[in-house]
Amino acid sequence: MVTARLHPRTIEAVKERADIVEVVGEHVVLKKKGREFVGICPFHDDSKPSMTVSPAKQFYYCFSCGAGGNSIKFLMEFQRQSFSDVVLDLARRYQLPIETVDGPQQERLRQQLSRRETLQRALALASGWFRSQLKSPSGQAALAYLTEQRGFSPATLETFELGYAPDQWDGLLKHLQQVEGLSPEILEAAGLVVPRKGGNGFYDRFRHRVIVPIHDRQGRVIGFGGRSLDGSDPKYLNSPETEVFEKGKHLFGLDKATNPIRKADRAVVVEGYFDVIAMHAAGITNAVAALGTALSNQQITQLCRISDSKRIILNFDADGAGVRAANRAIGEVEQLALQGQLELRVLHLPSGKDPDEFLKGHGAGEYRSLLDQAPLWLDWQIEQALADRDLTRADQFQQAITALVALLGKLPQSAVRTHYLQRVAERLSGGQGRLALQLEEDLRQQVKGQRWHGRSNRHEQPGESSQRERCEADLLRLYLHSPRHRAEIRQELRRRELEDFAIPHHRHLWAAITELEETNLGEGRLEAISREEDNGDGLEEMDLARLLTDQLLLESSNLVSRLTPLLEPGELQRLALSEPLEQLRGIAALLERQKSLKRCRHLLEAWSGQRLQTLESCIAVLIDQTKLQQQEDIDMEVRIQALFDELNQEALRYQSLYYSERKHILHLDQQRCSGYQSSDIRTA
Repeated sequence: MVTARLHPRTIEAVKERADIVEVVGEHVVLKKKGREFVGICPFHDDSKPSMTVSPAKQFYYCFSCGAGGNSIKFLMEFQRQSFSDVVLDLARRYQLPIETVDGPQQERLRQQLSRRETLQRALALASGWFRSQLKSPSGQAALAYLTEQRGFSPATLETFELGYAPDQWDGLLKHLQQVEGLSPEILEAAGLVVPRKGGNGFYDRFRHRVIVPIHDRQGRVIGFGGRSLDGSDPKYLNSPETEVFEKGKHLFGLDKATNPIRKADRAVVVEGYFDVIAMHAAGITNAVAALGTALSNQQITQLCRISDSKRIILNFDADGAGVRAANRAIGEVEQLALQGQLELRVLHLPSGKDPDEFLKGHGAGEYRSLLDQAPLWLDWQIEQALADRDLTRADQFQQAITALVALLGKLPQSAVRTHYLQRVAERLSGGQGRLALQLEEDLRQQVKGQRWHGRSNRHEQPGESSQRERCEADLLRLYLHSPRHRAEIRQELRRRELEDFAIPHHRHLWAAITELEETNLGEGRLEAISREEDNGDGLEEMDLARLLTDQLLLESSNLVSRLTPLLEPGELQRLALSEPLEQLRGIAALLERQKSLKRCRHLLEAWSGQRLQTLESCIAVLIDQTKLQQQEDIDMEVRIQALFDELNQEALRYQSLYYSERKHILHLDQQRCSGYQSSDIRTA
């Protein structure tokens, strides 16, 4: 990023143009509350919306941690960027003129902007050429495919600017090079041409394909999707990521769907370009599609910004790939959905049809009716857990139970959890009231055991929190001031699963360290170092303490005071760094031991909650069922034994896990003998 001394006129222009709701809403899901917006604060461990964003005052404020300011301040704190970098980014986004005090620097910035404008011009010219080819004699097959097979009207073709790439190696290349005067290098950077093997010239990326232009929210062409007409692979070919096109940041059709989404107060997300086009042609204009294999968190956040109710309906194909895509999308926003920050629903159309097929056979009215009835994501996942399983078989019944417990254990609100426990128990019991009650209680006990996680304070004993804070501080201090061993530290943290620091200001510092190193080393290298696939050359060259100290000058005084002892250690603290690898081993083992102790307590509680006396009640239910069904061929002894084994399975599993964890703790104690020592150790 270029550092520039910006002219006050540029700064003022950015302040006037940058809308606080738009800027914050790109990173935080905001929900309208009266004249303001509320959301989960990203600057501390927030469990409920404590951040307020005021469009009238153009100001944000968190009532919990005290973070507040304007759009520029938010991005400085959230992205860990300097004031100048944030202003430059916003100026580029809103296409504002950039004035700097330094003339040469201003010229470099103008060159950067000029290059983006050139790429966008090349893409716009390419889109126009593709459209002209659709109307040419060579495009008759493509036109027939769109109008006859797909059923698109001329108005739809015009609205979505559909085109055709002729079956030529360099048709587009020659046109843009000879007629428009664009260089092959620019066309390659725009993703329009591909260099030949051996470096001898270029050829068109898209050939003999129906072309679908991809626009950003401002309506500018940023890439293309091409559908094969002759069955050649791949069936769909998309533009690569470029300086102006990032798949995870954009949604196909959002430029046309923004206002309809606001009006309908819900967004429909489908899988493919042609599904979106077909839906818009049918009058369902609040539909968009992801530009990759899965819906990203960024894309969902964009949709949430548009809809006041934050209502999103996923309508992916009902095949295996569609189910996996839906589950991945749910995983991206699960926490937001659980916290009630958005309403996520999943629609699978009857007979496994995609939206395009369904609309042709049933029409828009029936499709809208199904949208209104689309189940909540959790209801859909419950159905997926039960789908195609024979619940009369003990193994499949147990598989269903395991999947359902994992789902219901995520629910933070006890009232909602109780609601779903009752529903699931009724479903599993087949309508048998007594069995439903027993199943509900058994499920409740298993969910209770499931609801443990590493950061929970429930299984923590006095003194462990302060001990963890000291250990994490020692680790961070070691990383900052023992630069030669940074690769070993990262690898140790990865091996022991200690990368998510429990203390908020420690997580904040670790994130800032990671961002600085990623910027310096390049994308992907830190991950390779953590996986021990890279020796970490270059990590030791960064003066992290100095860089972070400069960065923290923009932070609140409270944060600075907390982190200064780590950035500027005293004499005794530096003395403790004399044997860094032994120190590392001891600290890491102690932190892992603490996590293991908490897990032991969790497993012990879950184990003791498995009440085998419930077996008697279940036997009585089985006997009653047999009498009612009058089935003489049922071997009750076999069924009772199967049920007994099934009920005992969870208890035995918790027992085995508990003793395994205790054994691991003994191993950790051995590791600590030659490393970090602590007198404040408690047992489970």
